[in-house]
Amino acid sequence: MIYVVEDNEGIRETVRAYLELAGFAVEEFAGVTGVVESLQFKKPELCVLDVMLPDGNGFALAKKIREKDATVPFLFLTARESEGDRITGLELGADDYVVKPFSARELVLRIKNILHRAGRDASKAEKPRRWILGGHELRIDDSSHVAAIDGAEVRLTAVEWSILSYLTERSGSLVPRERILGECLDYAHDGSERTVNTHLKNIRAKLGDAQWIETVRGFGYKFVGDAIEGSPEASE
Repeated sequence: MIYVVEDNEGIRETVRAYLELAGFAVEEFAGVTGVVESLQFKKPELCVLDVMLPDGNGFALAKKIREKDATVPFLFLTARESEGDRITGLELGADDYVVKPFSARELVLRIKNILHRAGRDASKAEKPRRWILGGHELRIDDSSHVAAIDGAEVRLTAVEWSILSYLTERSGSLVPRERILGECLDYAHDGSERTVNTHLKNIRAKLGDAQWIETVRGFGYKFVGDAIEGSPEASE
């Protein structure tokens, strides 16, 4: 089930048609009204949110959705194209940001990519991967798609999970921003460096006090946790 929140009926119907052709069920909304209430009856796999709505805005709606369910990925669909708006969306945890006019086929591909990233690691390591740093333990269970700090689950968006998993798989190695953009976000656009920086800022905030990810200024990032004995990473 994909929620499409868009006040323009023509755009809404086009998006719905392409999503249904791709095999998705769609729930349409012409504005903010009814979206949050519907979450308790029909949990969406993903939300497509227009920013400018007649009875509110997509940024505020995204916050309400996150309060109800922090695991639902969402994508902003909007006429706004300033870097500031994109960064605002990403800081709210958005998994993508599409500017009008857009290709409906490309939108469907982006949605598929987000959903793919959300579950792409489900068949990997049987044992959870674990690291320690500064007295804190990070645990990543690829089979259940759960990350935890000191036993407490960390709620990550699909993109955040993809980036963290990508960095931990290359623990100790420098990963350029361009590689993160291409491998974890699947596309490039203006302001790409700010995009990656924003996602990393969000991930660090969620991982707590230990500095699991170092910034190598001018180049990229490096995961620096020490693998715990018995973890798949420690045996490599």
